[in-house]
Amino acid sequence: MKNKIYAFLLLGLLATSCQITETIYLNQDGTGKIETESLRDEHSYMQLAGENYSKEEKFEDTTYVFKDFITKYSETFSKLPASEKAIFQKYATVNVHIKKSSYEKEFRTKINQNFDKISAVPDLYKTQEYADDLEHNYALTAEKHYYSVSYAFDGSLFKRIVKITDEMELKKQQDKISELKTRVSNFKINQPYVLKYHFPRKIKSVSNANAKISEDKKALELQFLLSDCLQNPESTNLEVILEPEF
Repeated sequence: MKNKIYAFLLLGLLATSCQITETIYLNQDGTGKIETESLRDEHSYMQLAGENYSKEEKFEDTTYVFKDFITKYSETFSKLPASEKAIFQKYATVNVHIKKSSYEKEFRTKINQNFDKISAVPDLYKTQEYADDLEHNYALTAEKHYYSVSYAFDGSLFKRIVKITDEMELKKQQDKISELKTRVSNFKINQPYVLKYHFPRKIKSVSNANAKISEDKKALELQFLLSDCLQNPESTNLEVILEPEF
């Protein structure tokens, strides 16, 4: 029974012991940069893993641009239908850096992309799964996600748009996370999900009252609990109105 509980916990470790920060720098002309960083919180993970924490033997330090996967696995890519090729091409300029070191106790993944317009930015949270799809010639496993993340900016109004794409899968994940929360309720878990957005002009208003606006009013920070976001992804929807240009 103990082993079963531990196996169950392992499935949810990323949802309970991970810190995620999503950062956007947006310029007036609509260009900019976006980055997501996932960092394993070692204190939280150590509590959940118990004696297995010291038994970890993992080292990986990998950097790649997604278009390298398209080139390397060109035979697989060439056989895909045009609709799937178009999905992969959206990720072509996405950069990924993965470091997993059980010796240094550092587990971090950075995914970033420079963009000409933010509406063209793909859902970066699916990047690694799409890379795996190409490498192993899998079906589009990332499409099994139950929600999608996209953005829009018209010069004055910025939107972070989260949509539920699979209601049945959402319900399954909500049940799993509720059970996981119950199992880890006695642990002190650190699992922030943080949005850090920088704008070219002062912020006039933000749709979420919990957002902290910087002193110069050109940036905001908004923090959630990761497990809450996975249970209710649409809670991270956001609209930011900027002051008019003069």
